[in-house]
Amino acid sequence: MTDFAASAVPLTGGYGGQTFAVSAGGEDAVIKFYAKDPGRAVVDAALLELVRGLLPVPRVLELKREGSYDEPPYLLTERLPGVNLQMFLETADEAQRRTVGTQLGELLARLSGMPFLRAGMFQDDELRVEPFGVGDLTEYVAGLDLGLSEGFATVIDEAEELLEGGVHRVCLVHSDFNPKNLLVDPETARITGLIDWEFAHAGSPYADLGNLLRFCEDPVLARAVLDELRWVGEPLVDLGRAADLWALLDLASRAAEHEVAAAAHRLVSRMADTGTLAGGRPDLDVVH
Repeated sequence: MTDFAASAVPLTGGYGGQTFAVSAGGEDAVIKFYAKDPGRAVVDAALLELVRGLLPVPRVLELKREGSYDEPPYLLTERLPGVNLQMFLETADEAQRRTVGTQLGELLARLSGMPFLRAGMFQDDELRVEPFGVGDLTEYVAGLDLGLSEGFATVIDEAEELLEGGVHRVCLVHSDFNPKNLLVDPETARITGLIDWEFAHAGSPYADLGNLLRFCEDPVLARAVLDELRWVGEPLVDLGRAADLWALLDLASRAAEHEVAAAAHRLVSRMADTGTLAGGRPDLDVVH
C-alpha cells in the first residue's frame, strides 16, 4: 500500500477491511487489496471488463496480479459518484423508491441474461468456472451446526420443489446484490454503481433477487423490482428466497462476526420454527 498510503481512507461495505478511497493520477479512486484471496484480483478485474457498458461498474485503472500477504495483489478502480443506496432509502419518498426499484429490476434482468454453461466459482482472468462440489442443501445444513429445529427439513423440501419448477439455466450472479453495494445519485434517484464483486459466481438467475429481498420490508420498492422483471406466472419472491438459501445459511453460520450475520441466523431460525421459506417475512410477491 506504499504508493497510496498518504491518501487512503477505509471504506464501509463488505467485512474484510481491505477497501480504501485513494487519489490516483489526479482522480478519486478505490483500491481493494486481496490478502485473503490473492487469486480473486484478476477475477474481479475480468468481471468488471465483462459487464462494463451493460452495468454501472467502475473502470479498472490498475491491476497488481501477484503479491505476498504483506504486499498483496490489488485492484485500483475509479470511484463512482453517488451515495450508498441503503442510506438513501432511509429518507427516500415513495416516488424515489419506485424509481430505484425499477432500475434494480433492470439490473437484475441484465445479470440474469448473462449465461454460463455451469454453476461454480470463477477461477482466473478467463473466468473459468470450477463447480462448487458441495452436496445438496440437506448435507450443507448438517455441516454448518446452526442448531436449527427439525422444521428446516420442510423448508429445504419447499425450496427444492420451487427451484425444480423454475427455469433451469446458469447466469452471472453478483451474489451480494443489496443496497449496501449500490450507489445512487441523491438528486435524481438514478443508480450510479454496482460495486464489490468479490463473491460473484455463475449460478441461479433467482439468486440476486433473493439477496435483494432477503430483509426487504418495503412493498413499494419490491413491487417496482418485480414489475420490471415481468416473469409472468412465476412466484418470484419464493424462487428468490429458495435460491438465496445457500448464501443465507453461509451468512448465518458467521452470526458472531457482525449484526447482518446475526440477523441472517435469526431469519433461518424463524424459517425452521415456522417450516416456511418466508419465515415471517412480509408477502412481497405482487406479480400478476
